[in-house]
Parts: sequence; C-alpha cells; structure tokens
Amino acid sequence: MFDSLSERLDGIFRKLRGRGYLKEEDIDTVLREIRLSLLEADVNFRVVKEFIARIREKAIGAEVLKSLTPGQQVVKIVHEELINLLGGTAEKIQLSPNPPTIIMMVGLHGSGKTTTSAKLAHHFKKQGRRPMLVAADLQRPAAIDQLVTLGGQIDVPVFHSREEKDPVTLSQASISEAKKTAMDILILDTAGRLHIDDELMSQLSGIRDAVTPSEILFVADAMTGQDAVNIARSFNEQIGIDGIILTKMDGDARGGAALSVRHVTGKPIKFIGVGEKIEMLEPFHPDRIASRILGMGDVLSLIEKAQETVTEEDALRLQRKIIEESFTLEDLKEQLKKIRSMGPLENILSMIPGLGKQLKNVQVDEKEFTKVEAIINSMTPRERRNPHILNGSRKKRVARGSGTSITDVNRLLKQYKEMKRMMKMLKGKKGKKGKMPRLPNIMPF
Repeated sequence: MFDSLSERLDGIFRKLRGRGYLKEEDIDTVLREIRLSLLEADVNFRVVKEFIARIREKAIGAEVLKSLTPGQQVVKIVHEELINLLGGTAEKIQLSPNPPTIIMMVGLHGSGKTTTSAKLAHHFKKQGRRPMLVAADLQRPAAIDQLVTLGGQIDVPVFHSREEKDPVTLSQASISEAKKTAMDILILDTAGRLHIDDELMSQLSGIRDAVTPSEILFVADAMTGQDAVNIARSFNEQIGIDGIILTKMDGDARGGAALSVRHVTGKPIKFIGVGEKIEMLEPFHPDRIASRILGMGDVLSLIEKAQETVTEEDALRLQRKIIEESFTLEDLKEQLKKIRSMGPLENILSMIPGLGKQLKNVQVDEKEFTKVEAIINSMTPRERRNPHILNGSRKKRVARGSGTSITDVNRLLKQYKEMKRMMKMLKGKKGKKGKMPRLPNIMPF
C-alpha cells in the first residue's frame, strides 16, 4: 500500500538530503512537488491544500532555513503533519461496560463488509473476548451463507434466521441470545446496496434506534479512492458513524482514501484490511502508517506480528536448539510456516526500515516456500534430523516425491548448511576480522 506515493516522496526528499542550505524558493519548489504527488495519489484537493499550507508555515521558519540539516527538518515536519492528517493517535473500539458491546457494520455492497465482520470477530477472539456474529443482511440469502461459513472457520457463533424478514426484529433477538450465551461482543452485519438510497438508510436507522449500538463502523473499499470518502461522509451525515474500516488496502498503491477520509468525515480509521486471509485485519496507527509512507519502516507492527506468531516458549526452544546445535530441517520448516503466517512477505519486509527501498524491484515468489516444505516433507524423519545421510539415490527419491529437481534439493541442503554455520558463529564465535557471517539466502527472491 502507498507504493506510488512513497516512491514519489522518496524521490523528492532525496534531493533535499545533504543540502546544507535551503532558501524559501527551494521549499516552495518541494511543496509543489509534494502537492502534485498527493493529488496523483487521489487525495482530496481541499485536504491537500490545507496540508501543504500547514507544512509551508512550519518549513519557512528560521529553525528550518538556518538548520545544519534543513532537508531532514522538512522531512520531520512532513512526517508530523502526515500523522495529524491520518488522525494523530490510534483509536480503539469503545467496549461497553455492560456486555454485550454491540458493533453495527454498515457500508455499500461489495465493500467487503461481511468478510470484515468475521475478521473483526477473529480479532476480538484472539484477545480473549467472546464474539457473536449476526447475519442482519436479509436482502441477500448468500450473505447469510457467507457469514455462517466464515463463522465456522473461526469457531465463532452466527445468529441468523432464514424465516425472519425484518432485520430490526432479528437484531433485537440477537441481543437476548448474546446475553443468554454470555457473549460479550455482538457484531451486526447489515445490508448494503450498490448505491445509497432512502430504503437502505431507513433500514439502517431502524436497526440503530432499536439496538443502540456502542459503535457504528463504516466499511469502505480503499481502492475506490474519493468515492469511498464521499460515501463515508454521506453515511455519517445520514445515520452517524463512529469509525471507519478501510478494506483492500493491500491493493491500493495510491492511498488517497486513507489520507482523506479522517479530515473529510472527522471520524477515525480504526482498522485496515491488508489481505484476504481472516487474520489480515490491522488496527490503524497513524504514526506507523506515516512512517511506512515515508519509507521509515514500521518496527512496532513487525514486533506485534512476530509476538502473535511466536510465543515466548517457541523463542526459548529455538534459542536452546541454536545453543545445542540441534536445529534440524524439521525446525526450518516450522520457522518458515511461522514467517508465512505473518502475512505476505513483501509486507513484512517493508516494515524493516530501509529494507523496503532496497527490495523495491525484487520479485518475491512465495511459491518457493511451498517448494521447500514439499522437499522437507518428502524426506524421512531420520533424513530431516540427519541430512548428511542424503546420498545421490536418496536425493533422487526426495526430488521425485516433492515434484522438484535434484538441483532444488541440493540448493536447500546448501542453504541449511550455511544456516547451521551461521548459528554456530552466533554462539560467540566470529568470522574473519571479527565480522559476523553473511546471512544465507533462504528467502524466495
């Protein structure tokens, strides 16, 4: 996400870095380029105008023009203003002191509302909550089936009825069911349309008045850009919303919706959808997103993803294997699985400061992970523990069983051997001239 904008801004700021002196005309030139970059990223033109004005006001001050590193000062100001534009601080969903907390999901048809409802339920379940989904979209029979299927995948109950025709009655009944079964989060997946109409708004208003939700969350497709922003404003004006979830952010290289919607609606972005998988819903942190846009990485999000994937017990077990030099191919397979479960590799690498730029034009083929797993799975348990016993005939059998070539098998074994050598040095030994060894290339690019 934000690839196009990040690339443009990086080029602009690269010209500034290293400049020992900036004149007011230099800053005006840079601001014109930033303005054009934001407009091309489909950011609302009024938002761009105010954003540039705030940056100019700060950037032409004496502390910038007379600074030893004026270029860095300008980048710092842009970073701060981006954070403000995106909302300043992260805003969580407000939980009701008297369960269940009722969350009403609204939006147009096709925005990803039903899938996002399930993702949100999964998010709360990971936190130890007891969520229940409510299939309140009675216009589309397929919506009920979709939500029931998604609920089954994450082991979350779905309250639904194929006989009830009134979503207000169904929603009221779901509250009684949630209290009876001690559910503390109730997520209502309401009906959408391909466009805004009076019938849709009347139905949503009826549900809102009947259940008094703690939060009304508008779900918008980020790839629709300013259309998403304008529709969010209409929903807020007609029924009132408390927050926004932007879906399909992984497919939006421009980022115009994310950079405009808070300013236009006055409502915070609370979550972003970054992939199709059920776990790919991230809380929205303005400071982290601003850092990603400016190519500064996002270490905090990376740490959180790692903590979700690797428990303290897993980390200690891996540390023990490194110390004892007992890291096997089976362990390698498990580590690769954990890396894959953190999300697309491009997203993970982009969170590491500086690395995203270096790998901008590198093609990441995650199928290579599948190939490595297939090779390891084709080995016997003894071969995984002792790969040195893999002679020519064994390698041929493994290649045939995994649908790969002997060259692929040899490459994996060589990489594994390099990794073992590196781990041995990590125990305290150093290479020539006291340098750590170069990491073996186990990534699929």
